Amino acid sequence: MILGRVVGEVVSTHKRPQLEGAALLIVQPETPKGQLAGATLLAIDSVGAGRGELVIAVLEGRAAGEALGRRRSPVDAAIIGIVDSVDLQE
Repeated sequence: MILGRVVGEVVSTHKRPQLEGAALLIVQPETPKGQLAGATLLAIDSVGAGRGELVIAVLEGRAAGEALGRRRSPVDAAIIGIVDSVDLQE
């Protein structure tokens, strides 16, 4: 799992049947301190996240597909949670 911030969305009028009705969001991975942590990725949204929100995403195909409740979906990343807060003890 990773933390990331939703920085955009992708609109696709033609999708595989398994992905119909699912939002496609662009996520910028971040560290718990809010620093950039790698390249952006495209993720299926299963929780209703919006632009600017900090989210939890899974990056394994099987876990990502199951997060949507759609087995054997051609998915590499899925947003599975919206973060309310991050508490780091230093």
